[in-house]
Amino acid sequence: MKRLIGAALAALLVTVPAFADTPWTLVKTYPHDAMAFTEGLFFHDGALYESTGLEGQSDIRKVRLKDGKVEQRRTLDSSYFGEGIVNWKDRIVSLTWRHRKGFIWSLADFAPVGDFRYEGEGWGLTQDGRHIIMSNGTPQIRFLDPETLTETRRITVTWNGRAVDRINELEWVKGEIFANIWYDTKIARIDPRSGGVIDWIDIAPLLKASGAKDSEAVANGIAYDAAKDRLFVTGKNWPKLFEIKLKQ
Repeated sequence: MKRLIGAALAALLVTVPAFADTPWTLVKTYPHDAMAFTEGLFFHDGALYESTGLEGQSDIRKVRLKDGKVEQRRTLDSSYFGEGIVNWKDRIVSLTWRHRKGFIWSLADFAPVGDFRYEGEGWGLTQDGRHIIMSNGTPQIRFLDPETLTETRRITVTWNGRAVDRINELEWVKGEIFANIWYDTKIARIDPRSGGVIDWIDIAPLLKASGAKDSEAVANGIAYDAAKDRLFVTGKNWPKLFEIKLKQ
């Protein structure tokens, strides 16, 4: 399982600096399901949509922001480890970890619409209004045609000329790709043209404030409400979800 690979392996990989320059303030704290092993998150039409991982526990769900209540749920077959999700028009696109298979669901009622294949692992998803954007745990980020879900181009995420590994959950925020880094509390702000990291956001204080204790309860989950300029972050099995505001 992905959760059992461990921080020891993660520490061997080239990732992030020891510092982060983008300051932020905490705006509000919301309840979050502590049993949700969060793999994907997005905000749409007043609600959060979340995907969870682990074989036998993976699902996609619609969540009420104010109290964390799950209003709608679709459970994946027990053989699948659920990963990132994103909305496109009237659909939800979701990934699985190692099956090289994704699914398409109705946004309205989570009814299955279709499936598709991809090479390598599936980790995070977001979209920029023209493409679906996918990570696979490597420094590579792929841009997919949203109708055919075939790759049109890719970028390599770098920091000071070195590749950044373990790119995980993604979110499109004001022309940048925000990305969680697996086993790190820093969020990368990525230039979607070059792949270069513009800056880092360190949410380490929120890991402590979440109350999560398990070593696998890492930061993972970014959602942006463009209409109200609200940024939400959480983690795997975190009992809290946080709204933060980036400072200029």
